[in-house]
Amino acid sequence: MASFLTSAAAQQIAAELTFSFTRQSGHATNQFAVWIEDAQGQYVKTLYATRFTANGGWKRRAASVPVWVRQSGLSNMSKDQIAAVSGATPKTGTLVYKWDGTDSRGTLVPPGDYVLILEGTLRWENQVLYRAPVLLGRGSAAARVNAEYTGNSTAERAMIRDVRVQVLR
Repeated sequence: MASFLTSAAAQQIAAELTFSFTRQSGHATNQFAVWIEDAQGQYVKTLYATRFTANGGWKRRAASVPVWVRQSGLSNMSKDQIAAVSGATPKTGTLVYKWDGTDSRGTLVPPGDYVLILEGTLRWENQVLYRAPVLLGRGSAAARVNAEYTGNSTAERAMIRDVRVQVLR
């Protein structure tokens, strides 16, 4: 099981995303990003992005996690900021990403409504966007996860499945 904690372990975890990831063969696949937005759709923080996309792959392949690229302001991030949130494409298995309730500057965000988002490029222009409400400051609860697919291929939908979000505080 892979895990990626975005800040000091001393921080209390606000929300946790878990999903099954199955690496796909071939080109233009296996790219994803996980991030937080506020209730108004404003970017708060990236928890993880695949290194290919984050390090410029989005310029060569515009269909590589395009919503995250736009929302995160990736084109304005420094190399250090990109390195802090990106990593190699994981191996097949259960992945866990944790949000500590802070924004991209490490500042604790106020209680309220947020959205945890997982975007995946399944193959070329075939995408999936999972969204789950995170009601920060209202106690522990499972969040309902909604999936939206674009493109006409269903063969690669097994790349990301069994998506669960748990709000922990």
